[in-house]
Amino acid sequence: MKGLSTPLSAATIVPSPVLLWRFKVLLFIIWGFICCKTGWDSVTRIGEKWDLFLYEAFLYYNPLLLVNLMVWLWGVNLWVFSNSTISYSKVFDLDQYHLTHNEIWKCATWMTIVVPTSMTAYLYLYSHGEVSLAASQPVLLYAASVMILISPFDIFFLPSRYFLLRTLWRIVLPLQAITFPDFFLADIMTSMSKVFSDMERSVCRMVHRQVATIAWFEADSVCGSHSAAIPIVLVLPYIFRLFQCLRQYKDTRERASLFNALKYSTAVPVIFLSALKYHVFPDSWTNVYRPLWLLSGVINSMYSFYWDVTRDWDLSVLSRVFKFNKPSLFSYIFHGRKWVFFWVLSSNLILRCTWTYKLSAHLRHNHITVFTITALEIYRRFQWAFFRVENEWNKMTNKSNLPIVSMNEIPSEETQLLGSNSNHNI
Repeated sequence: MKGLSTPLSAATIVPSPVLLWRFKVLLFIIWGFICCKTGWDSVTRIGEKWDLFLYEAFLYYNPLLLVNLMVWLWGVNLWVFSNSTISYSKVFDLDQYHLTHNEIWKCATWMTIVVPTSMTAYLYLYSHGEVSLAASQPVLLYAASVMILISPFDIFFLPSRYFLLRTLWRIVLPLQAITFPDFFLADIMTSMSKVFSDMERSVCRMVHRQVATIAWFEADSVCGSHSAAIPIVLVLPYIFRLFQCLRQYKDTRERASLFNALKYSTAVPVIFLSALKYHVFPDSWTNVYRPLWLLSGVINSMYSFYWDVTRDWDLSVLSRVFKFNKPSLFSYIFHGRKWVFFWVLSSNLILRCTWTYKLSAHLRHNHITVFTITALEIYRRFQWAFFRVENEWNKMTNKSNLPIVSMNEIPSEETQLLGSNSNHNI
């Protein structure tokens, strides 16, 4: 018996999940400190033009940071839906192998690591004179992002990427009946129009080899802040959504679709009147175009707020989405509370008005302010998603008399993952 050795079980050699989580958090904190310290030292090394240098890096990376924020918040949306009585998989017509909130957060975590690391490398290399290597950092990041998104290989959630690309195609060319995922994603795209505009400017400079050069300082250059492409890119998500409404009217003959199309059309004068400041005489701007821009901004903000409250949301059960199947502190704080009602209405109104700032090219000189407002608009859309999905679920249950789905009847995430064999949808 002494010669016999007892093999260690797997449970004795695998660290506990809590220990692994703490180790990951420690590594994340160390990584964040290194990035912040290296980035700040690189910025201060530049000298007097550090603010302009930082702005260029900010232009390339702030769109990806905002996309990362949206992914994190979408994971929160899915977490709340998965714990509530609302079956979001039925609302979006997803199969049982769709991405869970944990998988969404894993994607967001990698984005949180990769994007700031690339930005830190850009700042460090540029400040140490390695201009060509610095210029390659955002180019490689954008190229890798596109390659991962369109890769035909069965990696990185191929079914989910296919679902996303197919929905984007349906948005750009609404030649078929409009489904809920189509206009839901299109609405999210309107909140990210500033993100797409900055992406266009970044890609333009990459194509024209203006990365890490003095050309980015010239506002009237082909990729400058006065470029005519900026208002075009800003308006595209609204045009896509407008055509969706017209297609929906063609299919259903519901007049509400026309009024919804009118709502999206009110964003067009806000965008193009603002862009005219760089192409008209100052007196004409002050006396004619600026008053028209202010009027169009008020109309767009009030119309959009009215539509959110009366059409996109069902105020009679405003916080049912926060009613969890199991006792939860989160549900206790949010479900059935009057303050949620007032917060949603007031914050939505305020952020609808401030969003006009983002759409206006002539107000975008304070880049930190614009970044903050864009991030707040993404938060408003995250908040809007709760009640929009809830309203759609109410319509589905009322139309087909579907019972409220208990989470006990839905397979757990572990069961889904074991049977999925890596097949996922968004």
